Parts: sequence; structure tokens; C-alpha cells
Amino acid sequence: MMLGGEFTVTIDDKGRLLIPARLKDAVPEDLLIITRGVERCLWLLIEQTWQELSERIMGNPWSMFDQRSRLLQRRIIAPAQQCPIKSGRITIPGSLREAAGLELKSEVVLLGIQNRLELWNAEEYQNYIQESEGEFTEASEAIGKDLRSLL
Repeated sequence: MMLGGEFTVTIDDKGRLLIPARLKDAVPEDLLIITRGVERCLWLLIEQTWQELSERIMGNPWSMFDQRSRLLQRRIIAPAQQCPIKSGRITIPGSLREAAGLELKSEVVLLGIQNRLELWNAEEYQNYIQESEGEFTEASEAIGKDLRSLL
């Protein structure tokens, strides 16, 4: 599966979001798992990606004794909810909307990032882009050096 693109969409008064056709066509089932992401966004994942991620986070049977594992389990695994796509729309659960600062009848940014979708409050996303410009430049230069070493 290859998800890509940046879309401005609106959450309606019932908490639903229209998934752009190009993204919906890339989802193999009409189901997404939604959970908290990093940097106050939501992650929307297909079932296979969710299974791989949750297996990594859960680690081994003793991961409950590891502080970092418990933190990830509580922040990513526990809030996750299965959300079916109906008529091209998905309902974003209220607790997750609140966690990401998404309001009813508001514009949000939906990003396709290869194996996941990210859902952001539009204003918060713009602030994130502006505030991370320096880090982006550093990361670009570092990956550029890595790529040159392959030539």
C-alpha cells in the first residue's frame, strides 16, 4: 500500500471525515485503526500496519515490566479504535478528536505518508511546519550525505 498526499478536509458536525478518493482507493479494506500519534496528531492505519506496529510495541510477554514499553502501550495501543469507512467517510472518535485538538466543523490536514495517514488540526500543523524548519534543513542535509555515499 502506498499512501501519499496532503489534503485539507473538514470534520462535519457528527465527527465524520471524508477520505479523499485517492487515499480511500489505497486502503485494502474499508477499515482503519485510529490512535494517537506523535506530535499531537492522529495516526490512521490499515489493519496490517496496525498489527505490525502493535506487535513491535508489545514486544515480548514481559514488556509490561519495561517503563518505555508501558508508556508506548498506554499512549498508542490503549486508545486505538477500529473505525469502518462508510460511504467514503470515517467517524473520528470524540476522545481521539480531543487528544489531537480537532473540533467539529473545522478544517483539518490529512497527510498520506506511505504506510499511514496523519490527521492534524490545521493551525497546529502549520505551526509544526514553521517551528521545525531548522530541524528539517538539518535532516535533509544528513540524508543528502547518506545518499551521496551510496553513489
